[in-house]
Amino acid sequence: MCSSDLRKPGMTRDDLFNTNASIVATLTSACAEHCPDAVLAIISNPVNSTVPIAAEILKKKGVYNPKKLCGVTTLDICRANTFVAANQGLEPSAVDVTVIGGHAGETILPLLSQTGLSFSDADRAALTRRIMFGGDEVVQAKDGAGSATLSMAYAGYLFAENVLKAAKGEQVTMCAYVESTLTQAEYFASPCKFGPNGVEEVLSFGELSSYEKGWLDKMLP
Repeated sequence: MCSSDLRKPGMTRDDLFNTNASIVATLTSACAEHCPDAVLAIISNPVNSTVPIAAEILKKKGVYNPKKLCGVTTLDICRANTFVAANQGLEPSAVDVTVIGGHAGETILPLLSQTGLSFSDADRAALTRRIMFGGDEVVQAKDGAGSATLSMAYAGYLFAENVLKAAKGEQVTMCAYVESTLTQAEYFASPCKFGPNGVEEVLSFGELSSYEKGWLDKMLP
């Protein structure tokens, strides 16, 4: 489920709220009526807000299933893999960075400590920041012509393909922004095991480094 994402320099994802909130509410209401058992993959920004909006609409319609409502944070992982690969002299396909939290600025947390790769303190800080604010980098580069439209489409494609593979019985684990009890945040992105019924299990994000714990504490409020 995608909607307007025409960010301009200086705008945050939150600035899209007034436009996208009503679009997501309308589309979710239609889904609740016509395809209540479908897996809804929401990529409309701000994802941190549009997923809970969709959940409330589905609850009101009496068809809410937390296993079938997901926020797509795959673009953060694509960026993380790309930036880390460049830093390490690797191909992006050789890197798999777990990214937890949300999908906006400092709520995006790449777990570089779990990659098995070594980073200097300066590189770790620079990579973390760049992954968090990669969307802003694209908006500035496009100079008012929108945001990461093509890479967002690619991320949506990857997510949808994996949901379909899981529906056919393949083992699929990928990060998604879902209803969660891992933290005090009601919705949180972490690795999830997908199956024929959508999200079969929300997995732990594992041990964090002290650096990552510091970011987690900043993120949660």
